[in-house]
Amino acid sequence: MKKKNLSTGIALMLASALLTCLGQLCWKLSRESLPFLLAGFALYGCGALLMMAAMRFGELSVLHPMLSAGYALSIILGALVLDEAITGRKLLGIAVITAGLICLSTSKGVEK
Repeated sequence: MKKKNLSTGIALMLASALLTCLGQLCWKLSRESLPFLLAGFALYGCGALLMMAAMRFGELSVLHPMLSAGYALSIILGALVLDEAITGRKLLGIAVITAGLICLSTSKGVEK
């Protein structure tokens, strides 16, 4: 039962990371129109609410680092939406973040 709760918490934190990342992307695009600015606030706010909900499902030391997925997502979204280059260093960074997230989410010593 505890593992299922942790999985729920991890899923909520990853969704939170995605929403906050999308919100920040909208802010970047907001110089083009007011709807992007408002969408950014809405997405970021929803991400924050998901983050608060996720904290009920596990330890802070496991769940909070899941937000680092947003860094990897921002590189991908930057390339797809803003035509930013994905360099080898950025790919290495994504790999390190992903490896860290996998290590945290599969750690056996999470429960006391």
